[in-house]
Amino acid sequence: MKTILIVDDDVHIGDMLEEALSKERYLTRRAYSGTEAIMILENFRPDLVLLDLMLPGACGEEVLQKTGDIPVIVLSAKADPDSKVSLLLGGARDYVAKPFNLGELMARISVQLRGAPDASGGLCEFDGISLDSLNRTVSYHGEPVKLTRTEYAILKIMIQRPKQVFTKTQILDRISSDTPDCTDSSLKIHISNLRKKLREVSGKDYIEAVWGIGFKLEQGSKKQ
Repeated sequence: MKTILIVDDDVHIGDMLEEALSKERYLTRRAYSGTEAIMILENFRPDLVLLDLMLPGACGEEVLQKTGDIPVIVLSAKADPDSKVSLLLGGARDYVAKPFNLGELMARISVQLRGAPDASGGLCEFDGISLDSLNRTVSYHGEPVKLTRTEYAILKIMIQRPKQVFTKTQILDRISSDTPDCTDSSLKIHISNLRKKLREVSGKDYIEAVWGIGFKLEQGSKKQ
């Protein structure tokens, strides 16, 4: 069963979410402040986070920075386009304005968790590429792909959020604990090598550079 962390200081909203999620057979944990949420995330990895922004202690934006590659759906009364864009570029997977429709939120949660491995690890797949986080292996239609530690860490981030654009800063922040030797100047080299290895085994280009922003994992296009 998948576990969802509810981060909201509004007890009524939190109770409503917990009841609805339990009926859908999700496990839940609660945090009533941003500081408490960060403490939980340091020792526990949920499968998804429902995150309010206006929190006592650390704000929601600070909590978002600590979620790594965990899917996050922001629940907020801040509905202006600039806030949404900033949060989505900052790593949020989705944004739902308060007050929200509970049925719609449950559907959005289901979409984010569809096919996702449990927090303990598992298999991620995208367009023929398979990444097994339990055994730390990568393959393309069953053919092994040998990656360095840094290349593996980069691919793991991207395959969990395909088609999302990651800035260089986001990538470096999220792989820093696994690959402290990767720097701003060397990141492009690691991504280039990863792209080349995936191309050699598949004949496709999977990693696309988005000019002025960063990189994303796209459905592979055949090289001519």
